[in-house]
Amino acid sequence: MWRVDPQKAALLIIDMQNDFVLEGHPMEVPMARRRIPRMQEVIDECRTAGIPVIYTEHILLDTFNVSPLESTYNPALLVAGMRKGSFGSQVIDDLKPRPGDTVIRKHRYDAFHNTQLETVLATVSGPRQVDTVIIIGTLTEVCCDSTARGAYMRDYQVAFVSDATGALSDEAQTATEKNIGTFFGRALSTGELVAEIRDGRKGQEE
Repeated sequence: MWRVDPQKAALLIIDMQNDFVLEGHPMEVPMARRRIPRMQEVIDECRTAGIPVIYTEHILLDTFNVSPLESTYNPALLVAGMRKGSFGSQVIDDLKPRPGDTVIRKHRYDAFHNTQLETVLATVSGPRQVDTVIIIGTLTEVCCDSTARGAYMRDYQVAFVSDATGALSDEAQTATEKNIGTFFGRALSTGELVAEIRDGRKGQEE
């Protein structure tokens, strides 16, 4: 089984926006809020290891319905949530992007769909150097899962961090972890990920 090589990995932080995380906001995911400390740990370790950090922001528009099936299944999105340029669409303060990070704006669950993500991954560490994506964020069973599958279909190894992703329910979290770990990549804890990154760095130094 492959292990995470920090020289060939990129971190994807999926949709940790105010509207998904803050209490009382339209798409609130309490589990995502509870798991912010684990996400911070992953981000800090990746930064220390020189792993590129890439954020996604799920964006909807007031001018027209840019994601019509999404709003069909969740009509509340017709009037509120993740609007372009709004406070709710921004990444939460606890995980703010830094200069040099990449922010990918998307209109579909899969962060690869009609975005620059594939081009960024193909070049961010030099031509075709990244072969592994580390996925944290929310929603586990929707955008994180869809992006993991998109990565797998493009031959990226997927490290899905189980305690640094947030679902709407424990059942959805467990089912997604099992599915990813069986078919699309590896589901591992923050501790396991950090250990592999540090082992990889140690190997590079020897």
